[in-house]
Amino acid sequence: MRVLGVDPGLTRCGLGVVDGGTGRKVSCVAVDVVRTPADASLAIRLLGISDGVEEWLDRYRPDAVAVERVFSQHNVRTVMGTAQAGGVVALAAARRGLPVVFHTPSEVKAAVTGSGRADKSQVTGMVTRLLGLVEKPNPADAADALALAICHLWREPMRQRLAEAEARAAELARKHRARLAAAAKTAKTKGAAR
Repeated sequence: MRVLGVDPGLTRCGLGVVDGGTGRKVSCVAVDVVRTPADASLAIRLLGISDGVEEWLDRYRPDAVAVERVFSQHNVRTVMGTAQAGGVVALAAARRGLPVVFHTPSEVKAAVTGSGRADKSQVTGMVTRLLGLVEKPNPADAADALALAICHLWREPMRQRLAEAEARAAELARKHRARLAAAAKTAKTKGAAR
């Protein structure tokens, strides 16, 4: 499976493509950041991110897209910009029929380092080691994008199995309720016949 990981941001939007198969073996296909000028209008910046992401989707043809979920920050303006950049990415993927999954920063850190409280340097170090990279991805947005892709590759199979189990449980519950309703109706009919 090939995953495009995206660490959304208006100034730097990290992009990382990782291939993974069975087990935990992963390999880096590409990593970079899309940069937009801080003095450009919001619309132009979002267009730049969109163009960059669309190019990567066409070039690397991922099977899924993993985006960092916006989390609460003190700076509302930063949160809004990050959310808007993430929305542009989700839209580009949806146009191609690709599944988009949002992962929280703590989920990503826990998947890659074993601790949801890991700092940026720990995440970068583990990404470098896991992917067998010669150099650490730079800037941190690039490393975070790769970490998102790795997180998705490792968590998605379990998430799918859980969703399937929940669907089976819901179907069994529906059938059980139908049997109970039928039994109650039969008992009521027999009681009225006496």
